[in-house]
Formats: sequence, structure tokens, C-alpha cells
Amino acid sequence: MGLIVAKFGGSSVADAASVLRVAKRIVDTKNSGNEVVVIVSAMGDTTDELLDLAREVSPNPPGRELDMLLTAGERISMAVLAMAISDLGYEARSYTGSQAGLITDSEHGKARIVDVTPGRIKEALSEGAIPIIAGFQGVARDTKDITTLGRGGSDLTAVAIAAALDADVCEIYTDVDGIFSADPRIAPKARQVPRITYDEMMELAAAGAKVLHLRCVEYAKRFDMPIHVRSSFSDKEGTFVIADLADQSKIEKLSKQGAVMEQPIIAGVAHDLGDAKITIVGVPDKPGTAAAIFQAVADAGINMDMIVQNVSAHGETATDVTFTAPRADAAKAEAALRSVQKEIGFKDIDTDENIAKISLVGAGMRSHPGVTATFFKAIASVGVNAEMISTSEIRISVVTRAQDANAAVAAVHTAFGLDADGEAVVYGGTGR
Repeated sequence: MGLIVAKFGGSSVADAASVLRVAKRIVDTKNSGNEVVVIVSAMGDTTDELLDLAREVSPNPPGRELDMLLTAGERISMAVLAMAISDLGYEARSYTGSQAGLITDSEHGKARIVDVTPGRIKEALSEGAIPIIAGFQGVARDTKDITTLGRGGSDLTAVAIAAALDADVCEIYTDVDGIFSADPRIAPKARQVPRITYDEMMELAAAGAKVLHLRCVEYAKRFDMPIHVRSSFSDKEGTFVIADLADQSKIEKLSKQGAVMEQPIIAGVAHDLGDAKITIVGVPDKPGTAAAIFQAVADAGINMDMIVQNVSAHGETATDVTFTAPRADAAKAEAALRSVQKEIGFKDIDTDENIAKISLVGAGMRSHPGVTATFFKAIASVGVNAEMISTSEIRISVVTRAQDANAAVAAVHTAFGLDADGEAVVYGGTGR
């Protein structure tokens, strides 16, 4: 008997028929001799609809109340799924994030997990029940208020619960058959990747791949928790995310496909349309100015990604500093920088939201020369210009115009031989 933590995304529980299908899958897993703990997202587009409702009644809703509203979606999912499982002959008990022991800090909208105390979940398992936990949410350790973990936070809930329970595997069910070499919605010939390392998956997630939440992969790596990404619409084996492809002992008992003999050079191509490019123009070229700029952005709670410094048109003693940040935070970043403009002495700020980030990821890059040249030849062949460039040991990223994203992804995907013979299947979901 194994312990499986299974998370079902919004497209997997989008309506009553989907909930019934998921309930049968959970019961089948239980009947196979496994203990099962389930984490659910909100049904379909419920979270977006609740956000729309909040904006209709308040242009700037208080974080505490917005979190209280948004967590309603997962509470609906957990309750109806527990009802469906009950009708199939098993006891299921639904729990909110706080009832399940997800303890967080008090940062509303993007809280971080500080502890997991799953006493009630262990009790339910010991009594033969199937715990159903609302994802995406927890309770603040100091204020005792309900908090949310940020979009995609149900993945993080699942991995955190799996680690706390010392589960055999954390299964993430979605509307595709696993992790693909590109988003199959824009690259129909994307190839499924059977195995991928935590490091590669973190780079892909940070670069815009939506299949797994970045913080969830970081958490899984920290606790060496295997993640199995698969579809709730089929019985196909999906993709295992593990520490080292050369050491697959943890998944040998879980996988039907056996060992993967050799790691591919490239894991995949990711794109992100959710960033903005912010340029601080005419920054005095002297020690401490860059630190002051980045401190102001950090104090506003904004994460930066790519950073470039150029000689400014405002003279030899000035530079332009450009960075990318989430588009949703662009206005806040500009306000934070304006507040220190006189102190730093820069001339102006230019914000460009019409950008895309294209990234190529693969641990095999370390030992294969020519990857960078092939990448840039590919995007040049379709007339795409790179405005910013950033690299790591296993990643190359460029910023392009937003309208060039699809062409760039397709060209790079083909250039590295990632195209499959058939087309990838997307079973459900709106992509919203």
C-alpha cells in the first residue's frame, strides 16, 4: 500500500460530470490498495469570476477580504467532490486549508507556507476516510486570517501536504497528458517529456510554463518529493519530475515505463506574455544607484527577472537600467521608483507591456556547444528580434515583441528537433 497525494486542477473539476469522473478515479485508486489524499482547485473559471465580481464592487479590494472571497471557490470543489465520493461508497471528509494545517505568513494574495501540521488529515487516514483539501489557501500564523498562496497555489498545497505526510508521490492532474516540450495550445506538435529534473522544471516554470507552479517545484526539490503530472481525462502515464535522471529509484515502483536511458539535451521551450519591461532612463553612473533602484522595487514586494544596463543617450555619465517584472506589478513598480526619483536623480521611466519572454531549457546544454547559436538562428529565421538576453547554466531567455511569441516558439521548437509526429491533445480548460 502506498500513500498518494492527488491534486485536481480547475479543468478537471469544471462541472458536475467532471467531478463525478474525478470521484471514480479517486475511488479506483483507493480500491487498488492505496491511501489517497486529494487537493482540489476551484471549479473551472470560478476564481476568475470571483475576481471579476470583486472588481465590480471595489476597484481596490482589501487583501484580507479578497482572500476570504477567493477561497470560496476551492471550498465548493472540496464539498461537492466529497459528496460524489460518498455516493460511491467511501467516506470522504472535506477540509479547508486552515483545517488541514497549512500555516502561512500574513501576506495576503501571495502568502508563503511556514509550517504544515496535518493532524486532522492523518486522523482521517487512520480511520479509513479520504481527506479532500481545499488548495490555494491557508491561515496566517500571527493574525489567524485566511490567506491565499497566489495563482496556481493549489500545486503548492499538494506538494506541501505530500511532504508533510511523507507520501510516495504527489500526482498533479491537469488537462494534458504530462509536461510537454512547449505549450501544446500554441505548438500542436509538442512532444511529451517522460522525465524532467526539478532544476529544468523550475527554469520552465519561471520562464512562463503554466503546467506547474514555480514555488511547488522548489518545495518538491527541497523535500525530494516526486511529482507525477498527468491527465485526469485519460489513463496515460504522464511526466515524472525528479531530482536526477540518472537515479530513478524513487519512481521505479511508480512508473510503468521503466528507466530513461539518456537525458535529452533540451527539455522544452517556454513563453511568457505576463511580463512588462521597465526602463529607468538617465541613471547617474555612480556606485549605489543600482542598489537604490532595486531596493525601491524590492520594498514594494515586486520580483524582478531579467536585468540589463546600457549606456544612456543622456550622456557618458548616465546609464539606462532595464528589468522585467510581472505586468500586474508594473504600475506599482513605477510608483515605487517615482517616489525615489529625486533621491536617485534619474530622468524618466519607460514601461513597455507589449513584450514576450521566450526561453529554451535543458540540462544537456552544459555539455553541448552550439545550442545558443541554433537558438538565435531559429528566431532570426522568422524575423524575430531579441531585445533583452539572459542565460543560466541550463536556460537561454530573450525578450521579444508579444506578437512574435508564437512564431518564435514554433521556430525554436522545430530547430531543436522537438516536434512530434502527431498532435498533442488538450482535453479541457479554457486557458483563461
